[in-house]
Amino acid sequence: MNAPALVQKVWNYCHTLRDDGVGYGDYLEQLTYLLFLKMAHEYAQPPYSRDTKVPTEFNWETLQGLKGEKLEEQYRKVLKKLASESGMIGAIFYKSENKIPDPAKLARIVKMINDENWISLDSDAKGDLYEGLLQKNAEDTKSGAGQYFTPRALIDAMLACVRPEPKKTISDPACGTGGFFLTASDWVTYGDEQWIEKGMSHWNPSKHDESTIAKSKLNKAQVKFLRDHTFRGNEIVPSTRRMCLMNLFLHNIGSIDGEPEVERADALLTPIKGEDKVDYVLANPPFGKKSSLTITNAEGGEDKDALTYERQDFWATTTNKQLNFLQHIVSSLKDTGKAAVVLPDNVLFEGGAGERIRRKWLNNCDVHTILRLPTGIFYANGVKANVVFFDNAARDEKVHTKGIWFYDLRTNKHFTLKQRPMMLSDLKDFIQCYNPENRHARTEKERFKYYSYDELINRDKASLDVFWLKDDSLDNLDNLPAPDILQQEIIDHLEAALAAFKEVAAGLPESK
Repeated sequence: MNAPALVQKVWNYCHTLRDDGVGYGDYLEQLTYLLFLKMAHEYAQPPYSRDTKVPTEFNWETLQGLKGEKLEEQYRKVLKKLASESGMIGAIFYKSENKIPDPAKLARIVKMINDENWISLDSDAKGDLYEGLLQKNAEDTKSGAGQYFTPRALIDAMLACVRPEPKKTISDPACGTGGFFLTASDWVTYGDEQWIEKGMSHWNPSKHDESTIAKSKLNKAQVKFLRDHTFRGNEIVPSTRRMCLMNLFLHNIGSIDGEPEVERADALLTPIKGEDKVDYVLANPPFGKKSSLTITNAEGGEDKDALTYERQDFWATTTNKQLNFLQHIVSSLKDTGKAAVVLPDNVLFEGGAGERIRRKWLNNCDVHTILRLPTGIFYANGVKANVVFFDNAARDEKVHTKGIWFYDLRTNKHFTLKQRPMMLSDLKDFIQCYNPENRHARTEKERFKYYSYDELINRDKASLDVFWLKDDSLDNLDNLPAPDILQQEIIDHLEAALAAFKEVAAGLPESK
């Protein structure tokens, strides 16, 4: 069966299960378990003959020929046993359980997977299939999976600016399903500025022919480093981590018998040692300001009754998760490291700890570019966010930020997830203004403006919440967006306001 036909087959069966109340997330988990087990079986056969560390009595063959209760019973045993294993196997099957209530349909999934030789399929076909399921799962608003999904056009644009190099390490402290890692892998493998001109709808070098983009530019040592040592991530949600690891594996990142590249641990509770520092951080940390945990840089904490965790490498004590992620990311970088991070507006203007952190950030790092993002591009409604690009620097007495270039993609721009999704072509002008080949040679444009360090540091609270374009819709009703887009924007603003009220209410003392 060719790749498109296989993708359609898997999709069709997903719809069948949804009629029984099995959501995309549950189907994706079961597909992950069974597909990993089948591929482990294939790797154990000649000519590979690898020791995949799957116990014989719980391997793929033990599910073959079984039906009904016997299949359900053996499947439960397999999941329970493999969840207790170490390495990649234990990570994939952690807390696994059968979510397919009908054994007949479970048998059909087993047969569907057994009928294919998955190793023989190229990574593009397997990856496209899995990425498609992840996309559908993100669109299933009831599951809440969209919070782990960053728009692919935005990731592509960020990578086009950062342009990571071979044999360099890349981290994402809240990596979701691995979108940044996959695009970074493509860029390292195929990196070529031609795609900016020729592939603007959505960059995928594997789908371009040789006239559009060159084949892999890596040697064997670089390929091995990319597969086994480049990526370091954290994801605390077990099911999301599982999907991330499988997504990476299907794209030839990681090994079936190796250790997982993604830790099931809160990055904020993981102090960075010298050997853990990385060359690049690409991230979209989870939205939401408040945390029940205070990360403190003061010995013993500021509030003896609060749940605190000490990070001496942080600049300020705060419960704001976004500010803590920013501090963690700076701490994660080598002195020559670079970062591109999605951050909400509050990080740019919040007072108190926010101001202290911003001033330290501008002094200790070269914060050089901020992309103001439009609303309507994230599954979390009403989010106002930015991509901040900055380079780390050696700790000395110098001020490393000379000034910041701002690109406003928000004013008079209207996007929605379905009717008008943001495409890579919408970010083409920003990429060209960023000038990745030489970011020190830039020219101001209508949407691209430079502010010096002195201008920014002397603003109230050292605010980086900078606007200069006029919102046309405020003066001219003819410039209002289409009714469906306007309706969605109103919904987004109301939901954002409701979320803010809930945050305030959560912080109030209980009435007695």
